[in-house]
Amino acid sequence: MKRRIHFGFVTLLVYSLVSYFNSCSAFYLPGLAPVSFCEESEGGEDCQTVIQLFVNRLDSVESVLPYEYDVFDFCKDAKESRPSENLGQVLFGERIESSPYKVSFKQDVKCQAVCTKTYKKGNREDATKLDFLKMGMQLNYQHHWIIDNMPVTWCYDVEDGQKYCNPGFPIGCLSEFNKKNTFYVFNHVDIKITYHSGASEGWRGARLVAATLEPKSIKQADEKKPSCEGGTPMEVPGEFNEDLSIIYTYSVTFEENNSIKWASRWDYILVSMPHTNIQWFSIMNSLVIVLFLSGMVAMIMLRTLHKDIARYNQVDQEDAQEESGWKQVHGDVFRPPRKGMLLSVFLGQGTQIFIMTFITLFLACLGFLSPANRGALMTCAVVLWVLLGTPAGYVSARLYKTFGGEKWKTNVLLTALLCPGIVFADFFLMNLILWVEGSSAAIPFGTLVAILALWFGISVPLTFVGAYFGFKKPAIEQPVRTNQIPRQIPEQSFFTKPIPGIVMGGILPFGCIFIQLFFILNSIWSHQMYYMFGFLFLVFIILLITCSEATVLLCYFHLCAEDYHWWWRSFLTSGFTAVYLFVYAVHYFFSKLQIIGAASTILYFGYTMIMVLIFFLFTGTIGFFACFWFVNKIYSVVKVD
Repeated sequence: MKRRIHFGFVTLLVYSLVSYFNSCSAFYLPGLAPVSFCEESEGGEDCQTVIQLFVNRLDSVESVLPYEYDVFDFCKDAKESRPSENLGQVLFGERIESSPYKVSFKQDVKCQAVCTKTYKKGNREDATKLDFLKMGMQLNYQHHWIIDNMPVTWCYDVEDGQKYCNPGFPIGCLSEFNKKNTFYVFNHVDIKITYHSGASEGWRGARLVAATLEPKSIKQADEKKPSCEGGTPMEVPGEFNEDLSIIYTYSVTFEENNSIKWASRWDYILVSMPHTNIQWFSIMNSLVIVLFLSGMVAMIMLRTLHKDIARYNQVDQEDAQEESGWKQVHGDVFRPPRKGMLLSVFLGQGTQIFIMTFITLFLACLGFLSPANRGALMTCAVVLWVLLGTPAGYVSARLYKTFGGEKWKTNVLLTALLCPGIVFADFFLMNLILWVEGSSAAIPFGTLVAILALWFGISVPLTFVGAYFGFKKPAIEQPVRTNQIPRQIPEQSFFTKPIPGIVMGGILPFGCIFIQLFFILNSIWSHQMYYMFGFLFLVFIILLITCSEATVLLCYFHLCAEDYHWWWRSFLTSGFTAVYLFVYAVHYFFSKLQIIGAASTILYFGYTMIMVLIFFLFTGTIGFFACFWFVNKIYSVVKVD
């Protein structure tokens, strides 16, 4: 069922900002306040008696297409209701709705029937529903249930005696051993809710600190008298040759545990995802690369450049010019680049993405964008991007003016529309595929209109404002004059040619991030929670340093070879890290994922291209400005006749 969200861009923006600022007053996980629960005899305004169990969309590691809960013909809530969803949840395809599983605090339920689903032989509609259910079991689609904004987890033992808590559980399974081509649907769940009593700490009621379940497949003979103690599993034959009835049941038990605090109730889920040792190994590996590059840069800056500058500033410069060549191109090093319009547009967009990423990661480190605050990460990123149009317009206009450009209208329009337009066009095509496939991840038409309104109603005008101030400012003054006649570039060795240099430039920055990248891709495509924002922020800083130093080193080598075309090369050298990102995404697709189907494959690579473009602009901008500072610095301290 497609839901349309009808609101204007102003309402959406105000709602996102209010939601975000409200999150600042929360106790542990911003955006959430503790909810107290009491028994029916003790209920009141400050104490709830009914525990709502919500169901979310179902997803699979073997398919990129998530589906709404209702599509699989499970039991529905008679009074179906949906909690309000923010922009991030809608973009991520979350579809939360109420469930028919009724839970009251401290009231155990034993083998309670929910509903019966009957499929008649010869009925085409029933056959379609059953085929879709079997497809879900074959592709290992997972339920995602929510109690008190916590995922209801399925905990089971893994190797080395450890326990893994999965925030989802499967619909069922396909058997190829006892009975060929036979499915077993998990039609019964044993739910255990753990609570922390407030009596010991002087406050009323109790707070939920854990919710786990165990799925089972049990064939029931009678809906009025179900039995949930073992028995025959609920089979769904591969061939629909006779009528079939599936009775869904559940049991609920409560357990008190005052050793777990409400503030740390997510720990048992997140601890089982871990790989902290690998994270530290990744950080140490990245730091070694940074130290190596820093040593190289320090050697050049403190020794080589210092000696060069000392020689060049001597009265007799003939011998110095024979030894080194970077000063010989002083009359051409600030010559405006070809395609300066496009470069300035890329740099404006890259600045916008850089500031957005920095603020988002910083807020995530403080806990404002935790997994408990659903959709907050994406909402924050989109709102920040919309509001940061001014820096993009300013940087693009200022640099374009420095390059000697005069088509300011074209510049500001391209800055506001080119890269966002490419991303939106890709996103729209992927959304069409999701819509055709009937996936819950398809963005409603109203939300698409709202995104366009945010873009054209807020971001574009702010970009125009930034461009206005950028063009009003004088062009950036260069430390040396540019000759009228371009200097001829001597024959270059293989390593100082443009393409080998650009290809080498992206290796070290990618080496700093590829381990962290594995966990990010896991969170996106394998539906694992990502919460290690402290590590990510540290890797982000390391990436900034590595991109800057690698680009500065290669720029210095090229200038020494008397190749003064550094503008585009500095952008592409660090930007080439995005190409390695794409190669790694291809490797990840074939080696780690079990995705099948043309639609899922197209969606994977379609969304990956968006990530690659954003990362290209981000890293390229870092390298360019590091190189821009370096070149201005070294040519400002030499005496030029």
